[in-house]
Amino acid sequence: QVQLVESGGGLVQAGGSLRLSCTASGRILSINDMRWYRQTPGKQRDLVATSTRGGVASYADSVKGRFTISRDNAKNTVYLQMNSLKPEDTAVYYCHAEVNTINIRSSKIDSSDYWGQGTQVTVSS
Repeated sequence: QVQLVESGGGLVQAGGSLRLSCTASGRILSINDMRWYRQTPGKQRDLVATSTRGGVASYADSVKGRFTISRDNAKNTVYLQMNSLKPEDTAVYYCHAEVNTINIRSSKIDSSDYWGQGTQVTVSS
């Protein structure tokens, strides 16, 4: 079983910074893309940033130039550095990972999607 555990959320004033972390644990062979999403009440979960295994990053237009995604493959961890935060960045942030594991019964590689539990980010004006 694979688990993703997030940390780093909290309350910050507009213009401030926060750094989110998400660490995957379990019987992991490797991890493909790792992503951060965010969601506000009554709305869909939106993609914020993606990091490929090779470290290529992409961002939603709303966060370009302010957020930076990075990862440490040795630690199975992805980070989201959030600078110049705005009240509209307030949301629950979720980590997502495409994880490769070895199926013990078949000895084949399984690839599955996993989500973290979410961490609240609140930006006050």
